[in-house]
Amino acid sequence: MEPVRIIQPLLALVLSPLLFGIINRTKAFFAGRKGQPLFQTYFDLWKLLHKGVVYSKTTGWVFKAGPIINLSAIFLITFFIPLGHSRAVFFFDGDIFLVIYLFALIRFFMILAALDTGSSFEGMGASREAQFSALTEPAIFLALAALACGTGKLSLSEILVSITSRFWLANISIILFVAATLIIVLLTENARIPVDDPNTHLELTMIHEVMVLDSSGPDFAFIVLASALKLWIFAALFVGVLVPDIGFGFWLNLAIGVSAVFVVSVVVGIIESCIARLKLLFVPHFIFVATVFAVLAMVFVLRK
Repeated sequence: MEPVRIIQPLLALVLSPLLFGIINRTKAFFAGRKGQPLFQTYFDLWKLLHKGVVYSKTTGWVFKAGPIINLSAIFLITFFIPLGHSRAVFFFDGDIFLVIYLFALIRFFMILAALDTGSSFEGMGASREAQFSALTEPAIFLALAALACGTGKLSLSEILVSITSRFWLANISIILFVAATLIIVLLTENARIPVDDPNTHLELTMIHEVMVLDSSGPDFAFIVLASALKLWIFAALFVGVLVPDIGFGFWLNLAIGVSAVFVVSVVVGIIESCIARLKLLFVPHFIFVATVFAVLAMVFVLRK
């Protein structure tokens, strides 16, 4: 492991809360408003870390451990996510499966923590989270499998490093289908419009936010930071697939990767400004489109 690579997860930890600020300012621009400060998420995290924690009498150790496990696992994933076509801190053949199952571990404890409160509303959100995640997993599996078959690699770092400009031009249809899959999965996994509205206060329509209604203080700060890291990870994957490696050095590739992640947050803000939230009954159809794109990518790979 090259010591310089450790800067990638550190950048994710420090800069990921800024993505929420960029999205909110983009939405404010389209709405003709000034919007909240760009660094509002940092202020919120600082305030939450200095507050006390309130636990319901019905909750147990699962609810208390949920946010810590959530943040620890998502931060561990950043050590396997390359940024700017530079290899990640850790990589090995099959690390794709480790990353996906770490996401499953996070989701498992989030659902358990929501159910541990004994709240019917949080149980409803946990049910929706389980349903939609079950629909996104085949899409992300097939998309990554298409890239693995196309590049002949089983490591995320090796796959993304292999997406050079020559590979990109020779497999443009595969790249575009995988990128389309990843942007839909990004919106779904991060509870963004059109799947969910992170700013809603209507409990009957909430998915992710309703699962953390009982969290407070540092626990809620861990959840917010974990959500920011999750958005950063999916944006980094999307950028790694869509933007080819032109052959620059580590630092320039890293700068391009970070800038592209910020551009993705602007795109998310534009998407949320231009379309409305889908009805819950139509969300599975939206996710199914991602699976169709992933299947098409696999078909094009197998035809080559």
